[in-house]
Amino acid sequence: MSYQFKDIELSKITIIGAGNIGPDICLHFAKVFAADGVQMVLVDIAAAALESAQARIEKKVASGVKVRAFRPELAEKMLAAIRYTSDYADIAGSSLVLEAATEDEGIKDAIFKQVDAICDGRAIFLSNSSHMRPEVIFRNTSNPGRCLVAHYFFPAERNPIVEIIPGAGTDPALTANLLGMYEAIGKVPMEVASSYGYAIDPIFEGLFLNAILCLHKGYGTVKEIDRVSMDALGCGVGPVTAVTLAGGNEITDHGLDEMHTELLPWFKSPDLLKQQIASGERWDIASKGDVIEVEEQKRAHLTDQVVGAFCALASYIADLGICEISDLDKACEIALVIKPPFSMMNEMGIEKAYSIVEAWCADNEGFPMPQALIAARDAGGWKLSNVTRKTLGDVAVLTIKRPKVLNAVDTTVLAELREKFTEAENDPAITGTVLTGFGVKAFVSGADINDLAACKTAQAGYENSQNFQKVCNFVEALSKPVVCAWNGFAFGGGAELAMSCTARVCKAGMKIAACQPEVNLGFIPGAGGTQRLPRLVGINKAAEILRTARPVPSAEAVEIGLARTEVEGDLVDAAAVLVRQIANGEVVVPAIETGPLNDIGEPEDLDIGHHSRKIDSILVNAIYAGAGMSLAAGLDLESRSFGKCIETEDMWIGLENFMGKGAASKAEFLHK
Repeated sequence: MSYQFKDIELSKITIIGAGNIGPDICLHFAKVFAADGVQMVLVDIAAAALESAQARIEKKVASGVKVRAFRPELAEKMLAAIRYTSDYADIAGSSLVLEAATEDEGIKDAIFKQVDAICDGRAIFLSNSSHMRPEVIFRNTSNPGRCLVAHYFFPAERNPIVEIIPGAGTDPALTANLLGMYEAIGKVPMEVASSYGYAIDPIFEGLFLNAILCLHKGYGTVKEIDRVSMDALGCGVGPVTAVTLAGGNEITDHGLDEMHTELLPWFKSPDLLKQQIASGERWDIASKGDVIEVEEQKRAHLTDQVVGAFCALASYIADLGICEISDLDKACEIALVIKPPFSMMNEMGIEKAYSIVEAWCADNEGFPMPQALIAARDAGGWKLSNVTRKTLGDVAVLTIKRPKVLNAVDTTVLAELREKFTEAENDPAITGTVLTGFGVKAFVSGADINDLAACKTAQAGYENSQNFQKVCNFVEALSKPVVCAWNGFAFGGGAELAMSCTARVCKAGMKIAACQPEVNLGFIPGAGGTQRLPRLVGINKAAEILRTARPVPSAEAVEIGLARTEVEGDLVDAAAVLVRQIANGEVVVPAIETGPLNDIGEPEDLDIGHHSRKIDSILVNAIYAGAGMSLAAGLDLESRSFGKCIETEDMWIGLENFMGKGAASKAEFLHK
């Protein structure tokens, strides 16, 4: 048995190194590949390390079963799939070998020389290095086209970010397929060009260096610097605590000295760090529950130092041009659990960010003012994207990429979608467009609830609905076909966006493809759901789905006409084929009915459970009265009805319950 993703076929995976991160990578691979019969081999020359790794993996698997992260049957397969060995001969036959050994050039070189002699030319070699260029790590391998760095972040089985760094000789097709594979197994991969430390570690270790420099200059104590860093950057722990907990003093010491020559003179392991390593002492970090008070003037000065360093470091990586800044923005937020740097600069005001960085650079010899920040100031801010575009021949592929919020859309995303659809519509080389979401969980998890919470009047609710509807109407009216590659669940506005596409194809086997959960929160759909869904699946079926907020599996979506088909293989490729078939007339997709529906009938008597009867009455009127109108008039009725919800007590009860207790909690509606 094996796992297949395009040209990558995995039947046996070897992880070399049973120390800090290797077992966690092995655990993640076991979780995603064991069901396909893929065998895992964890190799280490130290028997004690293997024993410790096995105990750790077994403990985490047991914990996963306890919290229902996975079922007992999968847990059994995961544990059975892993072999622990100190014999390198057991690597033979591996489809993929990932090295997670000590960050030492000589050790990595020796490992891959040995592995290269054991494996055939089809095997993929990955290194989980945190700093070293792939050209250095793989310099003595026989097939550099199959070699890359895959840099994980702690904890590797849960932290979704993986930096993918191809070398000068890496096959670009392999790089593209690995990026796709990692996305398909639930990670958020980020391509980074070969550069020492890659994109994220210079920021992480630079913040630590800045903290130690602040300590050396007497700007504050370790505890004060960490506290201000947490407050200023929104991180869960300060930079000194983070390095301490990860046991990374030695790695950081080496990395900073290498960055001194590889990147900027400012990067240099400080004497305080070297003294700490030599003495074996720990930094004086705060204990759990400690309350650290920082005097106001000191806090203000430290805040400028921390923010200046963070913005300068991120801008310096932008100067290097080794990755997309939108990817780096998201990756910092997810991998480091910190504010996204470029978004933060835009929010604080680019002029203010510029002045803080300018002052910080003047106080930090060897760190020049980043040119990218100068350009961003001149442009009025950083240009960030939540919608990526690629092309498959003559088909544009737009991907909504907001992994932290499961691709939820807000007004910024809607504007960007309209912009990118316009570009595709006006591009003579483009036949049509595929619209999809990033990852495997969600197409679009819904609209940003904060936009709705900001509406205080019926008119504001009407305008909120209209803003979303205008984008859906725009997509629906495009002359070139748009096919939704429905890659994961679509809630609320996500399902309504999918409905505006020419056609929809679903990933096969989804337990939840679509859901209109609005009545759970005390309001109604506002992006066209009350009007398009009845025209796609029939009025009574649509009313039942909308009024009960029940999920619709992918198989049912096809059965009732909401989706065209389920796809077992590559969803985007299948959607692109359908785009071409529609464009050339090979497949005819009936246009949505724009006039009144026939045989509307009366609303059925449904058990709506705990939902608000007040909101249900507004919803029923929107569905059935709207069905007797033109689509345009029905959509306007929906927007006005959406605005009416703002004036009810139940909507605010539902919103407050959702924002305070989460989606699983049932609101206690008053039916007013």
